[in-house]
Amino acid sequence: MSEEKKEKLVIFGTHGPEDPERACLPFVMGNAALVLEVEVTIMLQGASVYIAKKGCFEHVFAAGLPPLKDLIQSFIEQGGTLLICTPCIQERNITPDMLVDIAQPVKAARAVMEILEATNVMTY
Repeated sequence: MSEEKKEKLVIFGTHGPEDPERACLPFVMGNAALVLEVEVTIMLQGASVYIAKKGCFEHVFAAGLPPLKDLIQSFIEQGGTLLICTPCIQERNITPDMLVDIAQPVKAARAVMEILEATNVMTY
């Protein structure tokens, strides 16, 4: 009897503190999926890499949503994976030591690999 493949969701975030609602939504959806026991990877690209920077996400609030700080903390506690676009942080002079501990800087090949392994992909 074959083992059933676990659901995997990859969520791409592309908005940072300049758009608090869209910065929070990947983590809202990611947390919901983790509660449903779906494996979740959030990949931050473009301006969204700023929210993985220590000291930044604590100041992002969107009307009607929990603070981004709480969303990220929940995501971490539930075992979500957070990937950060290496070229995007380099362009913004962000070094890996400036990122939250769970943030893993990766290049395009890893992002593509995550997509190929996913059962669903979302973008915000």
